[in-house]
Formats: sequence, C-alpha cells, structure tokens
Amino acid sequence: MSNAWAALAISAVAAFALALLSAVAGFGGGTLLLPVFTGLFGLRVAVPVLTLTQIASNGGRVWFNRRHLQWRIIARFSLGAVPLAVAGGLLLAQAPLSPLKRLLGVFLIAVVVWRHLRPHPTAPSDNAFIGVGAASGLGSALLGSVGPLTAPFFLAKGFTRAVFIGTEAACALLMHAAKIGAYGTANLLTGRVLLLGAALTPATLAGAWAGKKIVARISDRAFVVLVEAGLVAAGLLFLTGLA
Repeated sequence: MSNAWAALAISAVAAFALALLSAVAGFGGGTLLLPVFTGLFGLRVAVPVLTLTQIASNGGRVWFNRRHLQWRIIARFSLGAVPLAVAGGLLLAQAPLSPLKRLLGVFLIAVVVWRHLRPHPTAPSDNAFIGVGAASGLGSALLGSVGPLTAPFFLAKGFTRAVFIGTEAACALLMHAAKIGAYGTANLLTGRVLLLGAALTPATLAGAWAGKKIVARISDRAFVVLVEAGLVAAGLLFLTGLA
C-alpha cells in the first residue's frame, strides 16, 4: 500500500509541474508525463491515464483562455482528429510504438530547423488543419501525446500566447474525449485507470491555473522561443526512447 501511495504522490507532483509547462508553452506536459507514468504503471495503463489527465489539463486551459479561442480552426481540426483518434485508440493494444516515436522525433527537430531556414513561412489554410488533426489524432491515440506535432502549424498560423494555448487546448480536448471512448471499447479503461485519472485531476487543474498566470507576463517573441525549445526537447526525447 505504501508503494501505491508513493506512486500516486510522484504522479501528482509530475502532473502539476507538467500541466504548468503545458499552460505556458501550449504543449509538452503529456510528452514528458508519458515516461513518468510508464515507469510507474506500465505503458498500457500509462496511455489512458495520461489521456484522462490531459482532459483535465486541456479543459483548464480552454476555460482560462476562452475569450481567445479560434473556433474555425477548432472545427476543422476536429473533423480530422476525432475519427483518427478513435481508430488509433482501438489499435493501441496491438500497435508497435517505438518506430512511431522515433519518426515523430525526427519530424519535430526538422520542423524547428525548417522554421529558421524559412523564418516567414506561408500560413497554412484553415482547411489544412483537417489533415493536421488527422495526424495528431492517430498519433496521440497510439503514443499518449503528440502536442508538439501540432505546435508548428499553430505558430505558422500566427497564433501566440493565449490564442495559441486556448485554441490548441480546445482541439486537443475534443481529440482526447474521442480517445477515451475508444479506450473504453478496447477495455483499457479499468477501475485502476479511472481512479488514477480522478486522483490526478486536482493537481493537473492547479498546474493549468498557475501556468496561465505566468504566460500573461511573457512577450510573443519569448513565447515562440520557448515553444521551439520545447519542440527540440520533445524530439530528442522521442529519438532517444525516453518518451
């Protein structure tokens, strides 16, 4: 029993810290939480537990940034993300995860390099976010979190700070809700998973609230630099197998 309480305490601290990070950078918490949860609970439990905490984290970020949501982008993203998130959730029990993680790592680092080679990229169209959502939905359902995958597209659209964080969080919230339905169908939402998700929700919401207070004090330029640093860090974690 003491080991179970210790694991829960470690999980709560990590959930708070990384929800705060997500609230500041717009992503990253799920990517870094996955290895923590995997070490504590095993991958097949870690992914659905992570999804439950992300619902709380993204829900908090949506509420705190609700005045800045870009609904046209959210609607198009969801058209691609929801059906692919369901499909990925049903595949989770059988999918080979390591090759997908390494491919994602290469992509994230390449995106940062590309952004510096082309500092003024053409903004993606609204409809391009259907494809972004589809790739994100499938990857997120299999890997637990691919928030860094969508960040370059939101940046290229010109979104920063509250607009970026709130809109990205709303897109992710709808996607994670679809994943939960798929995990339930695949019998991955066990009593242990639901209990862990509920226990970690207060720490996750507290982190989202604290992050909102911080992001209001940083400049747009500092925000972009922070996001790019997060992309490189996430890419390295995926490539080295630590995430």
